[in-house]
Amino acid sequence: MENLYYNNTMYDEPQHNWWHGRVDGLGPNHLRWHQCVRLQSLKQEIPLTPNGIALLGFACDEGVRRNRGRQGAAKGPEHIRRALSNLPLQPSMRTLYDFGDIKCPNGALETTQDLLAHAVTSLLASGNFPILLGGGHELAQPHYRGIQKFVNNPSKSIGIINFDAHFDLREPDENGVSSGTGFWEIAQTNRIENQPFHYLALGIQKTSNTVHLFNIAERLGVRYIEASDFHYMNYGFLQEMLNTFIAENDFLYLSIDMDVFASAFAPGVSATSYNGIYPDFVFSSCVQQIVNSKKVLSIGIAETNPLYDIDDRTAKLAASILMQATETLSNI
Repeated sequence: MENLYYNNTMYDEPQHNWWHGRVDGLGPNHLRWHQCVRLQSLKQEIPLTPNGIALLGFACDEGVRRNRGRQGAAKGPEHIRRALSNLPLQPSMRTLYDFGDIKCPNGALETTQDLLAHAVTSLLASGNFPILLGGGHELAQPHYRGIQKFVNNPSKSIGIINFDAHFDLREPDENGVSSGTGFWEIAQTNRIENQPFHYLALGIQKTSNTVHLFNIAERLGVRYIEASDFHYMNYGFLQEMLNTFIAENDFLYLSIDMDVFASAFAPGVSATSYNGIYPDFVFSSCVQQIVNSKKVLSIGIAETNPLYDIDDRTAKLAASILMQATETLSNI
C-alpha cells in the first residue's frame, strides 16, 4: 500500500532538536519527557503499541486566517513540545512517541485535513492513543473523522467534549471551512449519515458567540456551560452534567481550545478571553473525570499561538494539561 507521507511536503518527521532539557540522572525517578520520547516517522510502519501515547503536531493555522483570527498557531506544536520536554516523567508513564508534524503549505487546508484524519485512524489502529498538538482548531473536524473511521460502527456513539470560548458552529463562507466551522461540519456529516451529534461545550463566552450561533447550538441539541457558570460553586452540577454525557456515549473525543482560559493564564491564543475560565481545581477535576471514564479515544489541544504568548504561559499551561491527562491515562 502506498505510504501517504513519503515525499509529502505536508509532513515533517520528528526532530531531535524539538526535545531537549535538563538531565538530573538516568534512573526512573529522575527522568524528564525529553529523555524518554521516541521519535517515530509516519513514513515507516507504525509500531503496534497497545496503550502507547502518540504525539502528532498540526502545524497549521490556515483555518484561523480564513476565520479572521490572529495567525501564529502553526508554531504551537513546537512550543508545546519545548514546554513538555522538561516536565518530570512518572515511572508509570506509557510508551511515548512523537510522530512529527502535519502542516499546511500554500493554504491547502482541505488536503491537510484529509492527511490528518488518515493519521489519526492509523495511530488508533496501531493501539496508540493520539494526542494532537495544534495548531488552529480546524483540526477538530479531521480529528473526529479519523476517530469515527477507526470506530467504524454506526451503533456506537462518539461524544465530543470541547473546552472552548466558542461553539465553532459557523457555516462555511466564501473562504470555505475554517477554525470556526469544525463542529458544524461534523453535525452536518452525521446528519447525512443518520448518526447522532453529541456535543458538550464547556466555557462558552456570550461575548464571543452571536445569538445566531446560540440558536444553531439549540437547534443541534448542543449542551453547554457558559464561562461565567464554570466555577467551584457549580462543581457538583458540572460533575453531574459530565457523568450524564459520558454515560450516554460509547466513546469520547476530548478537545481543548486554549482560548477557553482567561488571558492572564493563556495570552498566546488566536482570540483572547479576559474573563475565560481558570485552570484551577474545577477544570483539572473535570479533565480527570473525563479521562478516568476510560472512554476517551483521543485528545486534541488547539490554538496555542506563540507569537502572542508571554513567558510561554500558554504553552506551559497546555503542557501541564497534557501531563495530567497522560498521567491519568497511565494509571487507569
